[in-house]
Amino acid sequence: MFNSLFVEKYRPATLDDIILTEENYKAFNQFREQEEIPNLLFAGAPGIGKTSLAKIIVNDLIKCGHIYINASDENDIETIRTKCITYAKQRPTKGKINVIILDECDGLLQESQRALRNIIEEYSRTTRWILTCNYIHRIIPALQSRCQNYDLTPPILEVVKRCADILNYEKITLTEDNRDYFIKLIKKDYPDIRKCINNIQKYSVNGRLMIEKEETDKAFIDELYEKIEAKQVVQVRKFLVENDDKFNGEYHSLLKLLFNYTFEKEDLKEKFKRELLIIISEYLYRNTFVLDKEINAFTCCLELVKKYENL
Repeated sequence: MFNSLFVEKYRPATLDDIILTEENYKAFNQFREQEEIPNLLFAGAPGIGKTSLAKIIVNDLIKCGHIYINASDENDIETIRTKCITYAKQRPTKGKINVIILDECDGLLQESQRALRNIIEEYSRTTRWILTCNYIHRIIPALQSRCQNYDLTPPILEVVKRCADILNYEKITLTEDNRDYFIKLIKKDYPDIRKCINNIQKYSVNGRLMIEKEETDKAFIDELYEKIEAKQVVQVRKFLVENDDKFNGEYHSLLKLLFNYTFEKEDLKEKFKRELLIIISEYLYRNTFVLDKEINAFTCCLELVKKYENL
């Protein structure tokens, strides 16, 4: 069953497996020759390969001793004082250095991040750190400055190619009728490679890629926009709550869909369209750190309604 999951079956195990820009590939390949790394910080959207690359570095490139800590689960000061310091004190038994991988370190409490600053410097002779995060603004500047920061956002054409290769390996037929929809499906979830791969498995049926045409998405966003233009505030929220299955409850996807729909809407004057896009982009940004994403998306719709009221 495990091997039937595309995301696990095709999880990168070497540097050549992972999708990187040419510049990043050259930089990481140098670590193999040096058998050592600086402190690293990988930031970017979920599903782009941050954790996979961290494990490739320690297991394949420099082959060193390491421990893995999920910092979103173990985010308190005691984790830093016990697990991290205890391991950092040990002499390397494999390779030149020890490495501590702190995954999702944007989940670390501020107190824990401040404690980490001195530990990184104190044990720099024997220990290196690989930090990964989705939201770099949640990492204190003092930690950022102690690491080399890499953006791992993959080239979109390479993501499309990887997904097409997986279909080929799995002997899944992609018809000409579905080719454009296949590319749109990848673009919709880019740069989340993991989600792209999950989706192509989801739509694979009996050896064929059966992608639904996008009438459902269009009908949904058409109706939502009609309610916004009609300034129907209560109906807008009710509609979003009752139809969250249309965007799988992922409000970032909803706002992105709303942004693209507004951008392509031909009956809007350029100045008014620009104002609407600025509003949506602001709430797209806020979506990354607000606690209640549904309220954030609804408030965005309220701002759009307000704009239509002032027309």
